[in-house]
Amino acid sequence: MVMLVVAAALTDSAGYVLMARRPAGKQHAGLWEFPGGKLEPGETPKAALMRELREELGIEIDPDALAPIAFSESSSGRHMVLLLYRCRSWRGEAQALDAAEIRWVAVDQLGTFDMPPADRPLAAALAAER
Repeated sequence: MVMLVVAAALTDSAGYVLMARRPAGKQHAGLWEFPGGKLEPGETPKAALMRELREELGIEIDPDALAPIAFSESSSGRHMVLLLYRCRSWRGEAQALDAAEIRWVAVDQLGTFDMPPADRPLAAALAAER
């Protein structure tokens, strides 16, 4: 069975991307990732991402602000497909509600962060866009 996961490259006006550090007690604890999460039954990818960003960061996203940019696959344990969307506008100020911390990172610095395997190709795709 394939697990579908969505994530966002929240990009500010200066081109920095928001990264979230996974909290203790979760798989990949301490690693940096693009915020997002698993789809719930019957949920579309954009609806899931809107819900996840509200729960994890306390921000509101308009579905029209989400543009698909890349995907990756991982089969460590179970098969996962991770869909990455870019988002350049949202309402509210991002807070680490479900992360150890959050940080705005220059795109060319993404490769220096310890990330789960599925996030690495997405970071490379963002860097290639520049």
